[in-house]
Amino acid sequence: MLIYPAVFEQEEHTIVVHFPDIPEAITFGIGMDDARFMAQDAVTTALDFYFDDMRAIPMPSPVKEGQIAISLDETASMKVMLHNEMVKQHVIKAELARRMNIAPQHIKRLLNPKVPTKLTTLSEAFAALGKRLEIRVV
Repeated sequence: MLIYPAVFEQEEHTIVVHFPDIPEAITFGIGMDDARFMAQDAVTTALDFYFDDMRAIPMPSPVKEGQIAISLDETASMKVMLHNEMVKQHVIKAELARRMNIAPQHIKRLLNPKVPTKLTTLSEAFAALGKRLEIRVV
């Protein structure tokens, strides 16, 4: 699971949240619970910029003192790693669809961090890139 550090800053009646590793992710909340909820949504939503532009998504840096850890769920984390492997190998969405023998429109859903995807489908996508998906319990 990918865990991104977030900076929470109190301003008058709101808490502003930004992510050092994902500068596109910035939000605010009214109170700490709301700010955490909004931070989770902001970091996931900001990933769309990287997916759309086929740019590598920065991996999270260690959480420093004063920062708060915001976790991507397991599926979103795997999709980030899949996307980054596609960027590394210069494989566009249409090519991944061809390699997986699926319709190109399914790749958009496959790479959407907010859309649930079966583990077998993610495993097949990694296999199409010559990689193997491993899951560990720690």
